[in-house]
Amino acid sequence: MTFPGDAGAKCKLEESVGRAVRARRQEFGMTQVGLAERTGMTQGAISRLERGKCMPTIPVLERIAEALDSVLLVAITPSRPVMIGFRNLARAEAAAG
Repeated sequence: MTFPGDAGAKCKLEESVGRAVRARRQEFGMTQVGLAERTGMTQGAISRLERGKCMPTIPVLERIAEALDSVLLVAITPSRPVMIGFRNLARAEAAAG
């Protein structure tokens, strides 16, 4: 599992979320338009999210994770940058048991 969202310790949380979404979408070979269609969002909204221009709500993140067949992981540790990443849903379910 990777955390593309923690590349810069000083980055905003919105930027971390955006980088994680973009990285996972690209792993799937999906376009912004494709992700928008699967989430009920617009391509412009996906673009703003990926550029860190907005902070998505939890329900939006749930729709994105579902569209990417993924589990969204967020690690919050005091005095450290927030780590955000996606994990394959099937692998996460197998690990859970």
